[in-house]
Amino acid sequence: MPTGLCRKMAEVLDSQKPIFFSYVAVLVVLICVVPINSQAQSGTLAPDEVEALREIAEQLNKKDWNFSDPCSNVPTFSSPHTDQYNNTLVCNCSFSGNVCHIENINLTAQDLDGVLPASLAKLPYLKQVNLGQNDLSGSIPREWASTKLEFLVLSVNNLSGPIPGYLGNITTLQVLALESNLFSGPVPSDLGKLTNMEFLYLRANNLTGELPLALTNLTKLKVLQIGSNNFTGRIPNYFQSWKDLQSLEMLASGLEGPLPSSLSALKNMTDMRIGDLSGESSEFPNLSNMTNMKKLMLRSCNITGEIPGYISTMTNLVVLDLSFNRLEGAIPNFANIMQLSTIYLTSNLLTGLPDWIKSRDSRYNIDISYNNFSQSSVPTTCRETFNWFRSISQQNNSILSNCLNSCSKDQYSLHINCGGKQTNIGGIKYEGDEASGGAATFVSTTPNWGFSSTGDFVDAWSSDNDYIANNVSILKMNKSELYTTARLSPLSLTYYAHCLANGNYTVKLHFAEIVLRDNRSYYGVGRRMFDVYIQDTLVLKDFDITKEALGVDKDVIKVFKAVVNVKTLLIRFQWAGRGTTNVPLRGKYGSLISTISVQSDFNPPDDSKRKIYIVVGVVSALCLIFLIFGILWLRGCFGHKTTREEELRGLNLHTGFFRFKQIKAATNNFNAANKLGEGGFGAVYKGELLDGSFIAVKQLSSKSKQGNREFVNEIGMMSALQHPNLVKLYGCCTEGNQLFLVYEYMENNSLSHTLFGSEDGLRKLDWPTRQKICVGIARGLAFLHDGTLKIVHRDIKPTNILLDRDLNAKIADFGLAKLDEEEQTHISTRVAGTIGYMAPEYALWGYLTDKADVYSFGVVALELVSGKNNIKYRPNENFVCLLDWALVLQQKGNLMELVDPKLGSGFNKEEALRMIRVALLCANSSPALRPTMSEVVSMLEGRTVVHEVTINPSIYGDEMRFKAFTEDSDPNMQESFEETRSFFHSDSKRTASYSSSVLNIDTVKPGTR
Repeated sequence: MPTGLCRKMAEVLDSQKPIFFSYVAVLVVLICVVPINSQAQSGTLAPDEVEALREIAEQLNKKDWNFSDPCSNVPTFSSPHTDQYNNTLVCNCSFSGNVCHIENINLTAQDLDGVLPASLAKLPYLKQVNLGQNDLSGSIPREWASTKLEFLVLSVNNLSGPIPGYLGNITTLQVLALESNLFSGPVPSDLGKLTNMEFLYLRANNLTGELPLALTNLTKLKVLQIGSNNFTGRIPNYFQSWKDLQSLEMLASGLEGPLPSSLSALKNMTDMRIGDLSGESSEFPNLSNMTNMKKLMLRSCNITGEIPGYISTMTNLVVLDLSFNRLEGAIPNFANIMQLSTIYLTSNLLTGLPDWIKSRDSRYNIDISYNNFSQSSVPTTCRETFNWFRSISQQNNSILSNCLNSCSKDQYSLHINCGGKQTNIGGIKYEGDEASGGAATFVSTTPNWGFSSTGDFVDAWSSDNDYIANNVSILKMNKSELYTTARLSPLSLTYYAHCLANGNYTVKLHFAEIVLRDNRSYYGVGRRMFDVYIQDTLVLKDFDITKEALGVDKDVIKVFKAVVNVKTLLIRFQWAGRGTTNVPLRGKYGSLISTISVQSDFNPPDDSKRKIYIVVGVVSALCLIFLIFGILWLRGCFGHKTTREEELRGLNLHTGFFRFKQIKAATNNFNAANKLGEGGFGAVYKGELLDGSFIAVKQLSSKSKQGNREFVNEIGMMSALQHPNLVKLYGCCTEGNQLFLVYEYMENNSLSHTLFGSEDGLRKLDWPTRQKICVGIARGLAFLHDGTLKIVHRDIKPTNILLDRDLNAKIADFGLAKLDEEEQTHISTRVAGTIGYMAPEYALWGYLTDKADVYSFGVVALELVSGKNNIKYRPNENFVCLLDWALVLQQKGNLMELVDPKLGSGFNKEEALRMIRVALLCANSSPALRPTMSEVVSMLEGRTVVHEVTINPSIYGDEMRFKAFTEDSDPNMQESFEETRSFFHSDSKRTASYSSSVLNIDTVKPGTR
């Protein structure tokens, strides 16, 4: 076959599937060299090359080469092999003297477990090498730098170490494929010498650092894949250097946004995949010149604004994936693109759903789940290939109201054998989950549960059956029936449990890797990683089943606590671009879940006794009413003012009651040695119950300013709240005049005690711990603000943040908390709280919303990152407080000066800067510009970009604001505020008075911290 025709064939095939070039090229070579192979029978391989082959075989650990006639490609023995197997040696025998030379070595999918052979350099005519899909280890030999290779494929191996710069000496290279290995370190700038390079595959390694500018010299580049790495910095803005680029893959590369403007120069682009970016947001890039586009994937790129209408000019478009962004507005009209068979607009803020997209039939996969469409715009019926799960804008929407049956009764447990048949184990029925799944599918198997499946396995021909995995070997773990199948998802999979009774639940997720292998073959080099969310909260990041279970075919069970508020529990598995995508075959990747178990943490009611209870309850209630009426009348209680004890006893509290003698015994008769501190509401003692568990006992002082309302309020609020980041109320004691609250004991006292106290406490607060504490506080507040009971705490400060044994943050002291009614825009109330942490609109005008807590959180976050007290820290007389100083540093662009110097260099600069920016955003003087706490959690965890808003520091030193406050505030607060005011305007260093925690009280020494 003429050389020109071979080259033309390769170009044609490549234009159809650029992602498969490394395999297509081999096919083309084999077709084009048939005449050459036939000539090999009349020639003899040069003796020095035969000797080099012996060395290569030894280094590769290859046993079946026939060295008597290597060019014949007849092995000394045959063995079973996979479809990917290739054992080809191409010799050119057109040289004079009847001598042959090796030009091509292709040894793929042979499970070779040696090292890369340095002796390849002894084959001077060698042009193409493919050693992909083996189990080779080690690094790339330096000797290869002297070769004249044009084609080098080492994909899917266990190669490690840095990519050597001496590869840049092989200036003849046109194809370099290193994907799915363990290479680490930065990309060497010497690769910029490979000016003939057309195809560069670096995906699925552990590469770090920034992309070198020298790569702009690769002006002939057509395919670039760099996803699933750990690169740093922004996406470089030099794509104009690669004007011939046709295929670009950058999923989970580690690079940050925004999307660069130079992308618009790629006019020849047919396949663009960018996703899983952190960093700044960006508007939709200008891709209007890319009229030949076939696959456009801009997934999880923090893109804002509207979807551009010019996409309708991409008439060859087949796949459009814009999922997990913040796109708004209506979906444009793409009805003219009849080849557009796959559309993913999952998890955006879209509001307009046009008729053309609803009219497409089942040949098209369309997923618009997790959006803000109106109830009237979504379809009235559900079909398999059109998924609109949770796409309705109304609050607490019922997932897919047109596709679900209503709940007949509350459920208290759910057990699903994912991808498998119904089975009974240990008296528990695991429901079958045999629906095939699909690229845009909502499945409602029963009224009580179902799942939403989004995504297809790109670069692979797949069917609906590929969404269920079956074990490939004998499983020996306990309850192996639960692991013989599993459900797969190439993008997003959400299981929902419907009709659950509201309350606390234990969720157990069962995993086992039954697809990838860990033997000495290319099946063992795959890496599966994915994320897990429960109730939209990230609980597992880059979860690797094999690593967690210490091998394949081994089970690992992850246990979590979840709160059900609106009778629905959501468990989402999401592949975020990490790991390999071509092991053992292309398209084998994504999340994998074997079994889900959900069980309530409370006992369900006994239906069989309900009727009896009702009759007995009515009779008993009447008798009890008459009895109580008689007792109260005899005691002369009518007309008597209700005491705190009587008010508590009359509440339907979800908490326990302690006897006074229990409290007395637990605290050793309130021994001074057990005293934890003294607050405005009384003393706090450490106690030990008979079972050995520790408690914290808050005793209401007779001198306390906390009245009936506050005391009852605290018990009522906390008895109804259960969350890992809220202090748990065990109960209370109301005997006689004795009034106590009993809480779980916090081993590490309060954040104030640890952050502003002794050096021993401060040493515990390394950077990861501070980050964990900050996120914990944010999650606790998000639960308060977004839960069934929408609560404003009103007194968030370090003394009200307690730390358990593992330094997890828990919010305490709900004496001032307010219930935020949904129909009210705000609460008008007298001011109560702590100076230095109160939002301006609340301090000045009594205007209270949940944004007041957001402000307080911002101040606490600043204190946490800086190690300084907001009120007490004044670098000089020009600054009012820590927040004032932070705002000035923000204007100067010197925010990193805020970081606590005692952290040294041992902190994550990106996380620290993010925390500071979030804190300043929360502490904005305008409540409308503050984020919600749910948004704060997302920002702190790096899932959402932080938008900076500059605040004028002068607003924190305005004399008139103090005057306005004192005229309208609670009289009990004025004394404290006047003291703080005098502190602000005094030259001497003095400590402002502020309220202290009711559970853990610390005395902070005056100073600059």
